[in-house]
Amino acid sequence: MATKTKETKSKGLVIRLKKGRIACNPNQRACLKGLGLKKRHQEVSLENTPSVRGMVKKVIHLLDIVADN
Repeated sequence: MATKTKETKSKGLVIRLKKGRIACNPNQRACLKGLGLKKRHQEVSLENTPSVRGMVKKVIHLLDIVADN
């Protein structure tokens, strides 16, 4: 069985969803879906691009920025 290795990106963001999306409006839910966040306390590692930064800015009140490389 092949093992999955985590790639570390030199220029990236690690974000965590700190609040649920139950009371969010549809635009904010779409941003969370685009970021790949579904459950509370879930962490994702993303590239640091302008589009990702814009989505993070729209839902910053729901997120924690864990690492900013």
